[in-house]
Amino acid sequence: MNEHCMIPIIKSPQDYQTYRISPHDTNRLAIVFDPSNAAASLTVCVEIFDPGGKTPPNRHNIAVEMFFILKGEGLAVCDGKVVPINTGDSLLVPPTGIHEIINTGMGRLYALCIMVPNEDFAELIRSGTPVELDDEDMRVLSRQDVLVPC
Repeated sequence: MNEHCMIPIIKSPQDYQTYRISPHDTNRLAIVFDPSNAAASLTVCVEIFDPGGKTPPNRHNIAVEMFFILKGEGLAVCDGKVVPINTGDSLLVPPTGIHEIINTGMGRLYALCIMVPNEDFAELIRSGTPVELDDEDMRVLSRQDVLVPC
């Protein structure tokens, strides 16, 4: 038997801890997994952008960051290159790339974000102000927004 096997961790949107890093930010981050519960140096979160919202330009020294767009549309900027992003798109940002995500749609933009290694990302998120996921967030994260009545 593998001595390193661990019991899988299962979380639902109701379990996510959500923060706004700075009071005037137009995005929120809902932590799914981080080093405290994943036993690995990674951070997985859902980043939620209000209409017109964006991340401040930022970079990571050694971490690779991946975004998978769950819902919405926007622009991804990395080192001056601008590309449109839409539901279903994936974006990989290399270490040291100065990047930002901008919501250009009429509704919220939801992105699954994975950063490896953590590079203190989870700690930065948790240093912000705790906020709650609202009904729209819960519908999107539980995929109730795509259910079609029979």
